[in-house]
Amino acid sequence: MADDVRVVVHAPSRSGGRRVTVGGEILGLAHSLADLVEFLRRAGLDPDDVRVEDSDVIDWRGGGPEVWA
Repeated sequence: MADDVRVVVHAPSRSGGRRVTVGGEILGLAHSLADLVEFLRRAGLDPDDVRVEDSDVIDWRGGGPEVWA
């Protein structure tokens, strides 16, 4: 994945979960950090190299990594 592409974790939906996009492409609906880690892996990022709570890669919208509902 290119360094300039950012992962966006959108605000929680009313039905639960948070949409995750990369470069405008929807990766899926995450309901937990475990889901997000799987999406990062599928997008070509090594989850061990990404600090989800303080990352230059992830743009958290509507709350940080502790907010899922």
